[in-house]
Amino acid sequence: MSELFAVIETGAKQYRVQSGDLIKVEKLDTTEAGEEVSFDRVLLVSGNGEIKVGNPIINNAKVLGKYVKETKAEKLIAFKYTRRKNYRRKIGHRQKHSLVKIESVQVN
Repeated sequence: MSELFAVIETGAKQYRVQSGDLIKVEKLDTTEAGEEVSFDRVLLVSGNGEIKVGNPIINNAKVLGKYVKETKAEKLIAFKYTRRKNYRRKIGHRQKHSLVKIESVQVN
């Protein structure tokens, strides 16, 4: 028997997850560590030799996890300049992410 896994969509990105995974997703509204997080946009579930594909999502499936903490990505730098005009602008940005530990994949 193979482990049950799912493909979920959150923050306009897709992630392949299974029970016990630690994933980094776009910042969630959750602020407390240990708070329950539910992902309802499940695109695919596979396990036990069986595959379910949503159209576009599977209605009776969800993935449960626990919020761990908030992190920041590496700094991205945008630099604009105009030659011979002494115009230079340097802008930095660090995207915020949430770490989530996947507890279970549920299909009813």
